[in-house]
Amino acid sequence: MSEHYPALLVILPLLASFFISAAGWLRPACCFPLAVAALGASLLVSLGLLSIVIGGGPVSYRLGGWAPPWGICYQVDHLNALVLAVVSVVGFINLTAARTHVKKDFPERAGPFYTLYVLFVTGLLGMVVTGDAFNLYVLLEIAAITGYALIAMGKGRAPLSSLNYIFMGTIGACFYLLGVGYLYIVTGSLNMEDIARLLPPLHGSKVVTVAFVIMMVGIWLKMGFFPLHAWLPNAYTYAPSPVSSLVAPLMTKVMVYVMIRMVVTVFTVDYAFGVLGLNEAVVWLAVIAIVAGSVLALAEKDVKRMLTFIVVAEVGYMVGGFWLGNRPGFTGAVLHIVNDALMTLCLFLAVGNIVYAKGNSRWESLPGLFRTMPWTMGALVVGALSIIGVPPTCGFFSKWYLLLGAIQGGHYGFLAALLFSSLVSVVLFFRIFEMGYFEPLGAPHGPTHGQDGTTTVREAPLGMLAPLWITALGLILVGLYTGQIVGRVIRHAVPAMMF
Repeated sequence: MSEHYPALLVILPLLASFFISAAGWLRPACCFPLAVAALGASLLVSLGLLSIVIGGGPVSYRLGGWAPPWGICYQVDHLNALVLAVVSVVGFINLTAARTHVKKDFPERAGPFYTLYVLFVTGLLGMVVTGDAFNLYVLLEIAAITGYALIAMGKGRAPLSSLNYIFMGTIGACFYLLGVGYLYIVTGSLNMEDIARLLPPLHGSKVVTVAFVIMMVGIWLKMGFFPLHAWLPNAYTYAPSPVSSLVAPLMTKVMVYVMIRMVVTVFTVDYAFGVLGLNEAVVWLAVIAIVAGSVLALAEKDVKRMLTFIVVAEVGYMVGGFWLGNRPGFTGAVLHIVNDALMTLCLFLAVGNIVYAKGNSRWESLPGLFRTMPWTMGALVVGALSIIGVPPTCGFFSKWYLLLGAIQGGHYGFLAALLFSSLVSVVLFFRIFEMGYFEPLGAPHGPTHGQDGTTTVREAPLGMLAPLWITALGLILVGLYTGQIVGRVIRHAVPAMMF
């Protein structure tokens, strides 16, 4: 059975989505259990694959028995085994927290919601596991189309925000596909490893250069890399809470993985960093992204929208860390994929609880929340400390590697941007702590008091608190086991050419 894990990772949730869709018409109460079973199975398979790769090295699987480059091959190495586990964990935890929101916000659309949810995770898992450049595009579109639909299920400006996301996302996907087409013209292959074998004699070709540039632009647009981020803030802000806490932690991180995979496996580090020599320029773009995302977050008066700009800054962390071109930077970028997915999940789950209890996440809803929602705010504090980079939370360790990479690479602009972003995060979150703990006199949305003068606690339901606190404790646990993650997994993913 274990030899079929790469295929089962995608096939199980894909088939389950059809049953969930049917159950939405025939027996809606079965939709959630089916979704949990599907993503639970994917979680177990992804963890099994990670264990196999750690113990025995990379795994290769030929779909239908067709040998590459003619057939589609699923490749699992240390890099994507780790990302597969992250996608599965985040998708499963967020699903367990989503049930209460779905019952409250759109009970009559539970079937479509869970179907789209499972298909979205399926697309992301397929993007990570595939070793075929065109198959990656197909799975990217599965994730993108379902993501558009999930966002459009929200109220108010959500449909319009989703439409904007569709326009920008389609442009990004077309750029990526056009790059794949150019590569196919010059190599006659779509298999990533086969393309990498055929490209070295063609490194001087302008066609290859154009393919690389337009693919990177398409990938950066899909990940929301500043200034190609215009679709991201509204899409994540106006999406339903369970959708924001799914798409925000995963979509940008998977696209960062795709960028790393394309550079390392397809074009090779020698071409991207040596022949083209783009690393210095891209790192400066990352510096701009970090600073701009942090400054834009300062201007917001809604916690959820503020978090979307923090996501923009965090994308700059990962892009810049990778393009530093050294071992600490690469390690920090990959580790931050893991850490930022968990940190973003924690914060968006906490904000989802606030929205559930208060109806919105604007500043005026924050006074007194430490007294009325102590468990939610406690988890938000853990997530905030991790974003800031306070040990032993996991955010500290990935930032530490990124700082080491900046020092080793002599890129003090990136170093300054990292420190600036951390200081801005202190200001952002301590402003939230101040409003939540110190109730201003006469605050209209402050805590309510009973007849005896005590504060009435109005926490989110247990079904939403349990996943939130599992994630919050996970931030500390991952931080404590960072040495194991780096030593047993990420160390083996670092390209040999990175010093």
